[in-house]
Amino acid sequence: MNNWLIEQLLRLNMSEALVKPEGFTREGYTDEETAAIAAFKAIAEELGLAVSEDAAGNVLARWEVDGGLTAAVATGSHLDTVPNGGAFDGAAGVICSLGAVKLLKEADYSPQRPIEVICFRSEESSRFGVSTLGSKAMSGLLDPAIGSLEDQNGITIEEAVKRQGYSWQDMVASKRRKEELKCFVELHIEQGLHIVQHHKNYGVVKAVACPIRLAVTITGKAGHTGTTPMDRRQDALVAAAPLISFVRETALQLNAAYDTALVATVSTLTAAPNSMNVIPQSVTAGIDIRSVDDDLKKKMADAIRNECKRIEEIFGVAIAIDVLVNNPSIALDEEMAQSLADAGNHEAYLPHRMDSGAGHDVMNMAQAWPSGLIFIPCKDGLSHHPDEYATPDDLKMGVELLARFLVEATQDGREG
Repeated sequence: MNNWLIEQLLRLNMSEALVKPEGFTREGYTDEETAAIAAFKAIAEELGLAVSEDAAGNVLARWEVDGGLTAAVATGSHLDTVPNGGAFDGAAGVICSLGAVKLLKEADYSPQRPIEVICFRSEESSRFGVSTLGSKAMSGLLDPAIGSLEDQNGITIEEAVKRQGYSWQDMVASKRRKEELKCFVELHIEQGLHIVQHHKNYGVVKAVACPIRLAVTITGKAGHTGTTPMDRRQDALVAAAPLISFVRETALQLNAAYDTALVATVSTLTAAPNSMNVIPQSVTAGIDIRSVDDDLKKKMADAIRNECKRIEEIFGVAIAIDVLVNNPSIALDEEMAQSLADAGNHEAYLPHRMDSGAGHDVMNMAQAWPSGLIFIPCKDGLSHHPDEYATPDDLKMGVELLARFLVEATQDGREG
């Protein structure tokens, strides 16, 4: 199994190596993502699965069952990456799901309801600033208005979707019928070190921390850097500097005061006119706030608003705050979580109950079907980086966990 997993990961990544200096760039709704999905289809067909696509380009690889229950048990993840990302984020969940099917077929297992491996389109937010497009479409959560959002080259989501052969209007209307699925489980690399630090083998996720994202635009006044006196400047970049420190320090204070973790990051910064001899007239800071406690996220956002008022008074600038995202965090199905923990106990792997600070396709699927998420370790907790890595043994563990869950979830006696 280990060799098969690595061989198929190489196929999905269209590479002769899983770690390389430049990493992998397969952004959503690009030719590169489409090529990786073609490799997924080929592997699925080799395993005897029936392959189809929905209107969003999500691929369904289905183990059909004659005369059994109709609602499928689904598993899967995504194949797109951030620019210069790693070979395992998303792809590990896809290949472990296929590996679980392979393991069960080789054991002559006969499921009493269909099994689906789903490869979602465009999970990462790096291209358009909005994440999980494919699973949003499948879950009926896709906002038609975001079709006009552009990537850094001025290509809108609607245009990108069309270039890959899909219709934005059809994609928006592609919600899947609830009765088609019984439940969904996703496997992902952890992107952190909680599993290792707690001396466990894998993670069972209780909740997913969806973000509040703010765009804070500070407007001052441009002027010549050589002739404008220091005491008569309205430098937007100078005004932004204390905000960056404030976000970090306030997040640390909230973590010290509350049991639930919160993270807050000034993750983007753009200045205009961005010329060496011109005082910055405007700066926009992108701030990402995450916690599974929505009240705690609100406390952080309110603190930022108050700090911005103080900065306006001190530096003589104007500040506008736009809320880009304010999604409630998602609690995953407790019965699913217990089943995923039981799978580990059956296979002699120790589960660690934890929350996810990163968003995943499962957070959308959970709003339509009972859903669960398991994490396998990744080296040094690193992800979204060329050096991202999960060991063959941990991938094999993921296969065995998913296979055990699929066996339990596809027995008769369940509804649907």
